[in-house]
Amino acid sequence: MAPIRPHVAPTLMLALPLIGSHLARMAIGVTDTLLVARLGVDSLAALVLATSLFLVVYMAGSGYAMGLMARVADALARGDDTEVRRATRMALWLSILHSAVMAPLMWHSGAVLTAFEQEPQVAALAQEWLRVMLFAMAPVLCAMTLNSYLAALGRAGIVMWITVLGLPLNALFNWLLIFGPGPFPAWGITGAGIASLVVNWLQFGALALFAAWLPAARRFDLFRRFWKPDWTAMREIFVLGLPIGLTTVAEIGMFAGTNLMMGWFGPEALAAHGIALQLASIAFMVHIGLSNAGTIRIGAARGAGDREGLRAAAATVMLMSVAFAALTMAFFILTPGPLAWLYLNPADPAAPRIVAMAAVLMVYAGAFQIVDAMQVVGLGLLRGVQDTRVPLVLTIVSYWLIGMPAAYFLALHGGMGPQGLWAGLCVGLTAAAALLLRRFWARGDGWISAGETWPEGATRA
Repeated sequence: MAPIRPHVAPTLMLALPLIGSHLARMAIGVTDTLLVARLGVDSLAALVLATSLFLVVYMAGSGYAMGLMARVADALARGDDTEVRRATRMALWLSILHSAVMAPLMWHSGAVLTAFEQEPQVAALAQEWLRVMLFAMAPVLCAMTLNSYLAALGRAGIVMWITVLGLPLNALFNWLLIFGPGPFPAWGITGAGIASLVVNWLQFGALALFAAWLPAARRFDLFRRFWKPDWTAMREIFVLGLPIGLTTVAEIGMFAGTNLMMGWFGPEALAAHGIALQLASIAFMVHIGLSNAGTIRIGAARGAGDREGLRAAAATVMLMSVAFAALTMAFFILTPGPLAWLYLNPADPAAPRIVAMAAVLMVYAGAFQIVDAMQVVGLGLLRGVQDTRVPLVLTIVSYWLIGMPAAYFLALHGGMGPQGLWAGLCVGLTAAAALLLRRFWARGDGWISAGETWPEGATRA
């Protein structure tokens, strides 16, 4: 294997803006949560449920953007500009189609949540937010597609700054529309949804302008005859991206499932769970950025036929991710209480109980940092070599046949209560990390074959 050191700087140069954009995007969600929490426990619990369902729908359609990242990197390494344009354009098409198909689910989300035994008043509040965010799904997914396109072109910094600039706008719009100071309406959780809707449309518009007019991107002429379908490219992106989206849903669905089960223990337990989960998610953004960087670096190495570079790039990303996970683990375990208080109104009589529960759950969040990092890095490495179908099977087995049953049993029959749900998460993530990394490294140099070209690599199991 080639030395790792030459790969450190290029990986950091690519990963840091991706991490920055993921953190900024997460910060927007954190801002929503912090402000909505001021409305009371029911509103906070509703937002936890609503964002969980939104993430499931969003992630189901995100595979086209994630797959695009590796495909564009591969095509650029081969000098195929036409392939870059075809793939990106059809990924945008598929993002729009997915949004339309999922619209009825979001509109009738209250009935769905009630069917899963959530408290009616909490489900009704969650539906208010989701009905607004229904109209944000298309720009969110299309923005993610353009993020992947620009990142693969080496312009991840643009993505980061557009996302960062959305943070203060989101905070301002949230404050104005949730609480209604002065002449503004106090719309509560609905106002939080409207604020997110406006910011997402603005960010998508900015990304589209850069994708069309950035000098490095002009040669691809991305939006020329955009209305004209390319059925072959659409099928190829669909075959590559659908398993990625379903893989992500398998993971997000596991967390959403624990949200639903946590709701059985009451709004206070659900609020504590939401706090711990969001803090863990903030750290997770770093690993997603590293995973994305790994996807691009490995996709480029694959396109160039560089076997040694592919393995060295993978090892570099893994070591960086493990190092950060170790630091996060220590931080969560040593300072759980002060972190939880950031989310709550000290005047709320339920706040001390929620903080106490959240502090315990934060210990579990610290415990699974490394395995959570390794499973998402493993997925990123496999996406870089355009291996998507087998990872789908491995994650379904890990999350739903191992993790979720373990969480259910430990929480409801093992006497652990809410802590048992998090222990089950640890079990599922550990299984996923082990299986995914074993698949990547077991193939060795077999990920690059002499004369291998697209679409053979994309449809390979």
